[in-house]
This record gives sequence, C-alpha cells and structure tokens, in this order.
Amino acid sequence: MNRSAFMPYLWMVSGCVAFTFMGNFTFALGHISAMGISLDWQIIAFFRAFLVFLFSFILAMAFRINPVVMGSRSLWLRSIAGSVSLVCSFYALTKLQLSLVLTVTNMFPLWVALLSWPMLKKKPSFSDWVAVCMGIIGVGLIQKPLLSDNYLAIASAITASFFTALAMIGLHKIKGIPTQAIVVHFSGVATALCLLILPFTPNVGATISDLDFKIVLLLLGIGISATIGQNFLTLAFSSGTPTKISVVGLSQVVFAVIGDVLFWQKSLAIAEVLGILLILLPTGWVMLKDDPEINQ
Repeated sequence: MNRSAFMPYLWMVSGCVAFTFMGNFTFALGHISAMGISLDWQIIAFFRAFLVFLFSFILAMAFRINPVVMGSRSLWLRSIAGSVSLVCSFYALTKLQLSLVLTVTNMFPLWVALLSWPMLKKKPSFSDWVAVCMGIIGVGLIQKPLLSDNYLAIASAITASFFTALAMIGLHKIKGIPTQAIVVHFSGVATALCLLILPFTPNVGATISDLDFKIVLLLLGIGISATIGQNFLTLAFSSGTPTKISVVGLSQVVFAVIGDVLFWQKSLAIAEVLGILLILLPTGWVMLKDDPEINQ
C-alpha cells in the first residue's frame, strides 16, 4: 500500500484517538467535583457544541469558506439529527463506561440499513435483518448488568445511534456544500439545541460562574479534541473508501476499552464483552457490504 492510499486510514485512527480523549474528558467531568460543584451533562454538552462551533467557524474563515445559514432539507436533517444524537450521547457518556457508550452509539449502520427502506427506497436484505437482530441481542447483554440504575443511559445511547443514522442519511444527500460549512452548520444547530435545554439544569448560573481551572481545562480538552477528531474524520472520508474507513472507525471501541482499564480501572463482565462483539461484528458486516446507494 502506497503512502497516499494509507493516509486515510491513519487519519481515521487518529480521529478515533481524538474522540476517545473527548469521551474520557467527558466522563471525567461527569464524575468529579470541584469546590463541591458537580458539572451536569447539559453544561458539558453545551460547551462541546459551542467550542466546536467556534473553532470550526474560525477554520472556515481562515480557508475563506462561507458558512451556510439556511441550506437544504438534507443539511437540516443532518444538523438536527446530529444535534439530538450529540445531546443523547453526552448524557450517556457521563453515566456509563466509555467503551459501552461507544459500542452502542456505533451501531448506527444497523439503523441506516433499516431506515434506507422508507427514506432511500432500499429494502433491507435478509442479512441486514440478521445483523439488526444480533445488535439488539448485544444491547440486551450490555444493558442487563446495568438495568438496575442505568437503563435510561443505555436508552439514551441507543437513541443517539438512531439519530446518528438519520444524520448520516442526510449527509449522504447533501450536494455542493463544503465539508467545513457542514460542520459549522451542524455545530451551530447543536449549540442552539444545547442552549434550549440548559435552563433545565439545576443551578446552572452558579455552576458556570464557579467553574475552577481544572474543569475549564477539561472543557477546553473536549472542544479541542472534538474539533481535531472531526477534521481527521473529514480528511479520511474525503480521500478514502467510506465503507472501509467506517470499519476502521470501529477501532474507537478498542481505544475506549483500553482507556477504561488504564484511566478508570474498570473491567467488562463476560456478558458485556459478548454484547460488544454481537454489536461490532454485524455492524462491520453491514458496512463492508457493497451498497453504493448508502455508502458512496
């Protein structure tokens, strides 16, 4: 494999590493207290969306790319669905192990296989249905040990994967808009959505005004790592084969497992390991299938 053919995979792996750091920063913010203050997930999600919007807007201006305000229905589908996915993901990230959240949220290709029926007029094959059933069983195995106190977080991660699928279908239909402009539009809509839910956060004003240096650094870490990850993913998908790049993206789950062990001294039960495999294997199969209508 020559250098130009290898680079998209390197960019994708680098993006996965960046998003893994973002997930660990998020988990840390959801489980630490400073001066008696515990940071709620709504605040974390807002800063994640706003900082990525700010950094992406600056990059767009630097490359003389004009932001898109209105845009097409497909652009709005991508931005709104992606924003809902972001909010749900960040709730789950503050409640569950990073590896479990990323496993469930990365099952979105299974949803794409189903949603392509009503939205792209592409009927799922028998193997698609088998893959979806395996994924559902995998989620059940992951959720069972956590059902007593974290069922809402699992449900939130599943919802995030569903809306990610909607966002990917919307992204597939977008034509003629620079990638950086799409990122700015998405992160702007996400910021607006996070602002809408921010007032429902208990004592939000006092919490934000009392943020200490450590928490501010972690918030900046989330924004910077998310921006880096988004740009690496953009480079990967713009220059590599999407189906193969997507499969490489599943390495993020592996990085997350390593992070859970190294940073948080967490381990996975046998049922959770089996659940992860039952989600990753059919997800990889669906992405490797030759389906130009979805994966082009």
